[in-house]
Amino acid sequence: METREKLKAKIRDVENFPKPGIVFKDITPVLGDAELCKDITSDLAGRYSDKNINAIAGVESRGFLFGLMLACELNIPFVPIRKSGKLPFRTISHSYDLEYGSATMEIHEDAIEPNWNVLIHDDLLATGGTAAAAASLIKALEGRIYGFSFLIDLTFLNGAGLLNKYSSNINSLVKY
Repeated sequence: METREKLKAKIRDVENFPKPGIVFKDITPVLGDAELCKDITSDLAGRYSDKNINAIAGVESRGFLFGLMLACELNIPFVPIRKSGKLPFRTISHSYDLEYGSATMEIHEDAIEPNWNVLIHDDLLATGGTAAAAASLIKALEGRIYGFSFLIDLTFLNGAGLLNKYSSNINSLVKY
């Protein structure tokens, strides 16, 4: 069975979370399968190993999981993008709306070197607001957006449409 099929088989639907009407795609069962996690990391690394990427930016919190493993596999820096107030050093911030509220994301002001090619990784692409906020932060630090990497794309929400203004390189392992 391919990595994509294994991943899709492990993703759990949780209805009415975080609010009524939402079907949450839960990756915690994936995390319980060490071999699958290695396969996912290997698959992602194979996609990006020859792409001249200088850093992986992982979006809090589930984007940290495979984002960090991918950065280690590619031997490049990992940059956390977190919710407001969670990073200990000086930060810049970006506020945005998402599917069920609003949020502010932050990045350390020294996290990205000018002209670095940065791949943004998160577990799931929904409407694209969070990934677009991450891209705005990286661009504010004079980084370039190489592209976006997701485990899951909820294509019916058309999040890729919002991200195309940053990069047309938008990849996911599983699409719903």
